Amino acid sequence: MRVDRKSAVRFPFRRFRVMRCVAVLLIGGLANTSAAPPTGAAAKLLAANTTEAGDEPATPDWPNFRNGAHLRGIASSDLPDDLELLWAVPTPDGVTATAAIVDGRVYLGVLHGEVLCLDLEDGSEIWSYRSIESTDPKQFAPGFNAPATVSETAVYIGDEDGVVHAVDRDSGAKRWIFQTNGEIKGGVTLLPDGRVMVGSHDGHLYCLDAGTGEEVWACETFGPVNGSQAMDGQFTFVTGCDKPVLRVVDVEAGKQEKEVPLEGLLIASPALMNDVLYFGTPDGEVFALAWQEEQTVWTWSDPRRGQEIHSTPAVTDELVLIGSGDKRLHAIDRETGEERWNFETRGAVDSSPVVVGDRVFFGSADRTLYGVSIEDGSERFRYGAGQRITASPAVGYGRLVIGTEGRDGRILCFGAKQ
Repeated sequence: MRVDRKSAVRFPFRRFRVMRCVAVLLIGGLANTSAAPPTGAAAKLLAANTTEAGDEPATPDWPNFRNGAHLRGIASSDLPDDLELLWAVPTPDGVTATAAIVDGRVYLGVLHGEVLCLDLEDGSEIWSYRSIESTDPKQFAPGFNAPATVSETAVYIGDEDGVVHAVDRDSGAKRWIFQTNGEIKGGVTLLPDGRVMVGSHDGHLYCLDAGTGEEVWACETFGPVNGSQAMDGQFTFVTGCDKPVLRVVDVEAGKQEKEVPLEGLLIASPALMNDVLYFGTPDGEVFALAWQEEQTVWTWSDPRRGQEIHSTPAVTDELVLIGSGDKRLHAIDRETGEERWNFETRGAVDSSPVVVGDRVFFGSADRTLYGVSIEDGSERFRYGAGQRITASPAVGYGRLVIGTEGRDGRILCFGAKQ
């Protein structure tokens, strides 16, 4: 039975339930707000201006949040120079999650409590999956703030009531569910040997059997896991609220490998390149951390502002591109930590930017989708969406897909002018 998306009632802004003690990823003892040049082992890591093999998928798909295990936000597909809106699908409560694009289909969780599979060509619905068994539109269904992750056979996604859903990729039928005790905000990570991994606000990182949903291990994080996990080989990174440390977890064993002393909160996922983690903080600072050496490579901040950073950076060979609550997208030199340029909007930039060739695309709370030049930050594209955009773009097969917030929220798809 098809659910009428206009009939269910949902309280607005429910997605902003905030777990303030979310993550800790700020090196202790650093009060310097200007960029410092890298030294030692960290300098060698950054000097290798080469894209890491195996990070971005070789296909034009976008199968998970940030398109790769390192969460660098680099598109494998190009986009035409001239973009236009090709189709728009309304969603009653809007969208805050990032879509996945695989084999010409769009997979996206919405706040109305559904996972949608849409045809990338025209936006027509192929199937929908509801977060609860009931098809009664009056019965509340937990929404999806988390991005979808797509494997060869299944779609994995967590909802705001802490349930991990595995859905058949072709039919939309439920395969299994796994209940945690806290909201799931980050994406599911695909691991080798038929396993998946996901963090929960219940203070645990879970490894599950991808086929059955049975728990393989659970690693305590001592606080909510708010984002998606960046992977460096067999290691991932989580933080908690008990003490200021970065916990390095061996995903093969499900055990903590080491602790890196840190202080401060992280409210978005980090990106990883050449064993260096890049991330923003609620104090408006951006850090580059060589986690193996436990060394801060550089730190950047704008002393005139200091607004919260909810954006996960896009990381290229030369730049770290990150949005901020100061209404700007900042381009920071990856080696030196010095700002190259910034692009000002009229609203907070919580959207995580995506690099497509020589352009970077992102949304803003000023209800606009932007595309700017990576070289100098000049504007190359602008679309007035009419609603706030905190979701991040997904790019695949020459198309860009992004959702907007609010009662009149929409799923938007851009491509070549027809």
